[in-house]
Parts: sequence; structure tokens; C-alpha cells
Amino acid sequence: MRPVRSALLRSGLRGLLVLLLAGSLPGLAQQPLHDPKPLQFRDRAEERRFHDLAAQLRCVQCQNQSLADSNAQIAQDLRREVLQLMQQGHDDTQIKRFLVARYGDFVLYQPPLQPGTWLLWGGPLLVLGAGALVVVGIVRRRARTVAAAPPTSADVGEDW
Repeated sequence: MRPVRSALLRSGLRGLLVLLLAGSLPGLAQQPLHDPKPLQFRDRAEERRFHDLAAQLRCVQCQNQSLADSNAQIAQDLRREVLQLMQQGHDDTQIKRFLVARYGDFVLYQPPLQPGTWLLWGGPLLVLGAGALVVVGIVRRRARTVAAAPPTSADVGEDW
């Protein structure tokens, strides 16, 4: 009986060890692969220009955050690339064109008005207009229903 008990104890300890290791894997996966160094700006004007430009660009992974606000790895890489392009002498328009060529108009928070983006720009107005038409239709239908219904004694009221 003793060998069975020690075998069970060993397998139980192995199972516990496997569970502990498996439980620690998600924590290890969240660690950054490399510790990025902070961005090095030449002067305050370059830093200000960088932050203004990064606020105009969208993180391609997060989709609802600017490049400046995102903590995604690709956003960190893109910030470094934008700074590198700035330091190579490219102006903001050239940098935006470069990113649009790679990621499409989506990377810009304010994409240009062109046939491919008409729905993006006019979509909110279309939804607002459709909602207004639905409300007007409901109000008219109710007004017709009330006007067509004959008055009842409850509507007229009784003398006291």
C-alpha cells in the first residue's frame, strides 16, 4: 500500500507543479518582449511637433485611440518610426502620406474627403436623417389614429 501512496503523492505534486506553471504563463505573456527606450527629441519644438502629429494619427491595432494614447506594441513602433522620419527631415504631410501608403486612410483621424470616404463623412448625417424620418412617421401615424378615432365618454368627461 505504501508504494501506491507515494506514487499518488508524487503524481499529485507533479500535477500541482504543472498547474502553478500553467497559471504563471499568462503573466509572462504580458511582459513586453523588449524594454523600449524613451524617445529622444532634439528640442522642445520637435517634441511638440511630434505630439501634435501623433495625436492626428490613429493606432492601427486599437482603432479608437490615437497613436499618442495607445500602449500597443505597434503604436510604440510607429511612434519611433514617425520620430525617425521627422529627424530625417520629412515634413508632416510626407509622414502622413507614408503611413497612408502602408495602412490606408484609416490611419488618419481626419481622412480626406474622397469617393471612398463619403460614407465615413456623411454616415452620421445619414443616420440622423433616417432617425428624424422615423420620428416624423411615428408622429404622423399617431396623429391620424387620434383624429380618426371617435371620442369616447372617457375622452369627453362626464358632468359631476
